[in-house]
Amino acid sequence: MEHAITPNDHIITSYRCHGYTWLRGASIKSILAELMGRADGVSKGKGGSMHMFAHNFYGGNGIVGAQVPLGAGIAFSQKYLGNPSTTLALYGDGAANQGQVFEAFNMAKLWDLPVIFVCENNKYGMGTSAERSSASTEYYKRSDYIPGIHINGMDIFAVKQAVAWAKDWTVSGKGPLVMEVATYRYGGHSMSDPGTTYRTREEIQNVRSTSDPIFHLKKVIVDLGVATEADLKETDKRSQEDSG
Repeated sequence: MEHAITPNDHIITSYRCHGYTWLRGASIKSILAELMGRADGVSKGKGGSMHMFAHNFYGGNGIVGAQVPLGAGIAFSQKYLGNPSTTLALYGDGAANQGQVFEAFNMAKLWDLPVIFVCENNKYGMGTSAERSSASTEYYKRSDYIPGIHINGMDIFAVKQAVAWAKDWTVSGKGPLVMEVATYRYGGHSMSDPGTTYRTREEIQNVRSTSDPIFHLKKVIVDLGVATEADLKETDKRSQEDSG
């Protein structure tokens, strides 16, 4: 998503915000320091995972779904100031059932705000499957008055193309957009969750073997002749050495 927008665009997410904090310019050192409560952390060690931020990135949020209306507010400020930028408000399939999400939809469309509501549907909200918690699991259709699109979140190229198109839509004055990104969570919801009590190991392995975005990207790179398998293995080796 970051590669489909510019640094002048805005992002707000849930509490799983470490990757976006780095992508938006914070150093890995400051992110890790924040996780350990150190003074040289992003938020001086006082916020932790819930309150990381960077330039035009408004961090995570400790309240499920609360970042969505904030995202609409950020988009309102950009429209008020006349800035040609969009705002990505990311939330999960579990948060999609929060009432404040629908309130944000209403206000965003009422004022035709330049905001992309991105529902990251990874099939499970903690240990509850989407089918058990949602009367409608077609999250991109949740707002009748806001257009919605559904994309394969496991396809890196599809995500980039869709976000670029969505940005053009929102900044052209057409108003907000709901984007459902179909993805999957391999691990558990937290360290205390093995992730296998509410789904089978076979289900997880099947997704890994058929839909993993990194494997798909490697295949595309090799098929197009951009690099060979040996080149990619060497890149993996260097990456492990750099991070080790």
